Amino acid sequence: MQLVTIGLMSVGLAADAFAVSLTSGFLIKRIKVNKALKIALFFGIFQTLMPLLGWVTGLGFRELVSAIAHWIAFTLLAWLGGNMIYEALTGDEEKPFNPLDNSTLFGLAIATSLDALAAGLGISVIKMPLVITVSIIGLITFLLCFLGVFMGHRFGNLLSEKVEVIGGLILIGIGSKILIENLLPIS
Repeated sequence: MQLVTIGLMSVGLAADAFAVSLTSGFLIKRIKVNKALKIALFFGIFQTLMPLLGWVTGLGFRELVSAIAHWIAFTLLAWLGGNMIYEALTGDEEKPFNPLDNSTLFGLAIATSLDALAAGLGISVIKMPLVITVSIIGLITFLLCFLGVFMGHRFGNLLSEKVEVIGGLILIGIGSKILIENLLPIS
């Protein structure tokens, strides 16, 4: 039963990274396995490391992380999405949004794994098996993101001219969803 719980938690934690992988796939002109692997590895590694970091920091840091994580995620995703939209609408092709750029992937991976940091704090409290839990979180994230890149590429070709605007709106939407979920108590 605990494996089912861990699996469901992993899918929930991977949802934002999967959505960003779809967006990344939209933007990649020529898809190759190594490009999808790079994106999936960034997200999978961060989704593995952040719960470990949360677990290590323990309860003393819990309130601070919970209080600001959603603001950090929203700010990073809104900034990246806004940049994509601006570049698409202004035709600024000098440095177009590149979902394979290491610094871009780093920012996206952090923004989408902050909830995994908070989950790591919870893992320490309820005494779930740490190694198994973080391994499953990382593996599920990796697999979903790998598939997401290919799915996004497939649909991105259908929307060719509006892909960067759509991608930017998706990133802003994900950031807004994270912010709203954490600001509005849902009963």
